[in-house]
Amino acid sequence: MSTNTPLNLSELPIYIKAQEIFALSQNISFYLNDDLCALNPDGTEDNNIYFSGDIVQQSNSLAPEIANAQLERCSLKKRKHIASLKRLTNRIYKNSYRLERSNSNGKDFLPILRSELKKFKKLQRNWMMTL
Repeated sequence: MSTNTPLNLSELPIYIKAQEIFALSQNISFYLNDDLCALNPDGTEDNNIYFSGDIVQQSNSLAPEIANAQLERCSLKKRKHIASLKRLTNRIYKNSYRLERSNSNGKDFLPILRSELKKFKKLQRNWMMTL
C-alpha cells in the first residue's frame, strides 16, 4: 500500500465530498419541501417534489458505491460500481436542473449543488486512476 492511500474510507477526499453532497441535498430538499408540498389550484400535487426526494436518495447512494468500489478486489465488479457512481452523479445533476424549473424560492441553492457535483466529478476522475 502506498503512503498516499488512505487507510480509512473516511479519509478519502471523494468519500468526504460524497457525504457533503448528501448533506447539501438533504438541506435543499428540506427547504424545497415547504414550497412544493402544497397542492396546485386544480387539486393536483407538484411533480417536482419527487425530484427533490430523488436527489436525496441518489446522493445517499454515492458513499456506499465508493466504499464498494474501493473494497472490491475483482476489477470487473469494481468497474460496475464506478459505472453506477457515474450514473448516480449524472442523475443528481439532471434532477437538479428539473428542480430549478420548479416554483420555489429554494431553487437558488441548486447551482451550489451542481458546483459541488463538478468538484465531485473531478475528484472521481482522480480517484478512478488510483483504483
